[in-house]
Amino acid sequence: MRLLFVADGRSPITLSWLRHWIERGDEVHLISTFPCDPPPGLASFHVLPVAFGALGGGQATSTSRAPKQGLVGRFRSLLRPLRYYLGPVSLLAYRRRFRALVTALKPDLIHALRIPFEGMLASSAPREVPLVVSTWGNDLTLHAHGSFLMDWLTRRTLCRAQGLMADARRDIRLGQEWGFPADQPTLVIPGAGGIRLDEIHRAAAEAESLPDLPAGTPLIVNPRGSRPGSVRNDTFFRAIPRVVQKNPQACFVCPLLAGDPEAEHWVSLLGIEASVRLWPRLSQPQLWRLFQRAQVFVSPSAHDGTPNSLLEAMACGCFPVAGDIESLREWITPGENGFLVNPADPQALAEAILAALGDAGLRGQAARQNARILAERADYQRCMGQAEGFYEMWYVRRET
Repeated sequence: MRLLFVADGRSPITLSWLRHWIERGDEVHLISTFPCDPPPGLASFHVLPVAFGALGGGQATSTSRAPKQGLVGRFRSLLRPLRYYLGPVSLLAYRRRFRALVTALKPDLIHALRIPFEGMLASSAPREVPLVVSTWGNDLTLHAHGSFLMDWLTRRTLCRAQGLMADARRDIRLGQEWGFPADQPTLVIPGAGGIRLDEIHRAAAEAESLPDLPAGTPLIVNPRGSRPGSVRNDTFFRAIPRVVQKNPQACFVCPLLAGDPEAEHWVSLLGIEASVRLWPRLSQPQLWRLFQRAQVFVSPSAHDGTPNSLLEAMACGCFPVAGDIESLREWITPGENGFLVNPADPQALAEAILAALGDAGLRGQAARQNARILAERADYQRCMGQAEGFYEMWYVRRET
């Protein structure tokens, strides 16, 4: 098949998705909405930085880059609240170039790996080219409500799509409420196509060493970074003094938050410098190694789909404590294989962390149950086999 992906070419999720089709021998093209180096194996690579993607910098996979500071960083902070209005307008500057690329590449299928702004751009493709759209995280619970333009373009994208993929059954229901035709095919699989369990354990064992951590210290990991409106890091930091009061040795590790002003503010305000490590971005194998070393994974999400980091932490035997939202109830049964808490309640979050740290039996039971769940619902080969059938259905339809 000749496949055209519209995605953030820096993202590990995008790279995981592309890898399967390239290794299978399909002709794979990518239009990235952020500047980056071309992933290997592509038939062609193009950058259309919609919604000010050019300000997003280069590789998102850098292992040492802290959040941007200086004039560009401050401008991005000021731009963020306006992106729901200016981002949709920016699409007008790229629609003609996108349609020209589609005409030249003649793909059998276009797959946009999230709705804003990749799916919104892809919805301008000629109607005769099948379009599959994936929802990603907060597409329908948060971003679609950002402005009247986001609302309208979300509905336009879903009405135009002929296939819908999501990492939670919730988003299939919401997608249909937002205009995706109920008689068109859908598929629910993890956003990155699944988890490569063997690769995770092998890569973690071979990873570069982690920064110094106190030996024998209980570790709690929050790898979600700064996600305003989505992840309640204020709740996370306010929970830490409550945990440390009862477990003074507990150490909280936060990859992606080195140099983040909000995180530094909370650490200083609460006087928890001795208990918190604000780290830069880790390599993927280093992150997996950290998950294996930690006892608890924390994701206080108020809006989310199925975070890839959640599944990876579960694969590494790390006990999940996450926001009590519909999408995560599809994976976690509280008290059995994790805890779900009100993402706005620091006391509830602290109590869940302490309960997990204090019950090795529960953590072991959860690790075994999560391994079974992932093998059944998130194995990469099994999930991508489903995706192959989904794609080929459109290919056969078009050929006939």
